[in-house]
This record gives sequence, C-alpha cells and structure tokens, in this order.
Amino acid sequence: MDEKRIISKMSRVGILGNVVLAAFKLLAGIFGRSGAMISDAVHSLSDVFATLIAYIGVRLSKRQEDAEHPYGHERLECVASLALGLILAGTGIGIGYTGVRKLLWERAELEIPTMLPLIAAVISIVVKEGMFWYTMYYAKKLDSAAFKADAWHHRSDALSSVGSFVGIGLAKLGFPVMDPIASLVICLFIMKVAYDISKVALAQMLDTSCDNAFVQKIKTFVEEQPGVRKIDLLRTRQFGNKIYVDLEIAVQRDISLVEAHEIAENVHDAMEQNFPNVKHVMIHVNPEEN
Repeated sequence: MDEKRIISKMSRVGILGNVVLAAFKLLAGIFGRSGAMISDAVHSLSDVFATLIAYIGVRLSKRQEDAEHPYGHERLECVASLALGLILAGTGIGIGYTGVRKLLWERAELEIPTMLPLIAAVISIVVKEGMFWYTMYYAKKLDSAAFKADAWHHRSDALSSVGSFVGIGLAKLGFPVMDPIASLVICLFIMKVAYDISKVALAQMLDTSCDNAFVQKIKTFVEEQPGVRKIDLLRTRQFGNKIYVDLEIAVQRDISLVEAHEIAENVHDAMEQNFPNVKHVMIHVNPEEN
C-alpha cells in the first residue's frame, strides 16, 4: 500500500471513529448524568480536529522540493504536531476548568450517574486503545511525527476514559464529588501528552541535533569508509522527520582532486543508502595533517 493510501485510510478511520465515539459518549454523559463522561466526549471530539490537522500536515510535508522551498516541506509536519499539542492543551484546560467549577461552585448540584456512562467508558477504553495501536503501526511505517502525535492523542483519550470509569464508579457508590475529580484527572493526562508532543515538535523545528547514540553511529560508519582518514567535523540537525548532516573528512593530502572527490561522493551515497532518515549530507574534504 502506497503512502497516500495509508494516509487517507488512517485519516478516515480516525475521523469516523472519533465522531461516532464522541457522539456516543456525549449522549451517555447527558442521559447518564455524568460531567466526567461529557468531558471525555469533548476530548474525543478534539481528536477529530487532531486527525484532520495530522492529515493536512503530512500531505503537505510530502510535497516535492520547489524553487521557493529547495529543502522540501518536511517541517510542515512539525507545525501540524505543534498544532496538535496546542489543541490538546486547550482541551485539557477546558476540561479542568469544568471540573474545578463543579467542585467549587456547583457542588450542591452534583448527581449520582447511571450505569450508562460506565458502559460508555469501557467501550471508549477498548476502542481508543485499538485506535492507538492502529495509528502508531502506520505512523511508524511512514515515520510520521504528526501521526505519532495523533496516536498518542488516542492513547490520552483511552487514559482519560480510565479516569472517567474510576470517577463515575466511585460516584455511583455514593461519592458524586468523584465525578468532577475524574475530570481533573483527565485534564492532567491530557496536559502531559500535550507537553510531550509540543516538546518534540519544537525540537524538530529548531534544528536540534540528533542524540549522541545516533551521532556516534554515523561517526563509526563514516570512519570505516575507504579513503577516510578521520572526521574533522560532524554536525546533525533535525528537519521534520528527516536529518541533515554536515561533515568534514580528512583524506590523504597528496592524492588528486578527482580521488578526493570520489571518496566524498562514496561517503555521501553510502550515508544516504544506509540511513533512511538522512535526507542530505554536505561533505567538505580536508587534507590530512602531517
């Protein structure tokens, strides 16, 4: 299955699944008298917009280089991931505010929920966990930061449904205050995921270098290439889900320019063949010091 079909299929499943689940949880929350389940429904509804943003961001990031964007469009996927993080944060703040309001100002109006929200919470946990694994599987195949963020969005919804289940269950046992407290727990889960997603997106947008393990792997590989005496400089930077490498290698000082160029070309081609995430390697050749 090609990338475009995978992206379209994931988006359809994510959007349709979240619309149906959000509607079901909203009705269960209203008729089952559970504010926690209504909050959970709002979280699922935010997943619809998250999947749409992920779809648009990934499709745009796959566009070929052009005159105005000679380095490609991969960074648009970071923009999509950051937008997902902000949507999650906004959703979490809204849910948290609702919980605080009910605890502080509407406590006397709290009702004991029915069984319906409990059933909805169990269904939500199963469905959203399934959507997490489905989305993450294809996100890894595409190496898509935006769809990985979308997968974690699904996982955060599953975790929030666990919070809903516990809160609603305790409320049914005669502690109605646990229902809005469950909303606050959901808020914390959502804010943690929003922070993690936004942190990764910002790191990729700011040309952050790769981790030491990956840099060492590149260094070892380059030093093993024929004609390379040593590495004088090695820098990496993340560009969306791709990596750019700046490299200075030392070669035997008395060889011809043609030979030095061939060594650099061989290193360049070998790097891009053996490291799929490396989009381009810029190599400068230095004469080996005496």
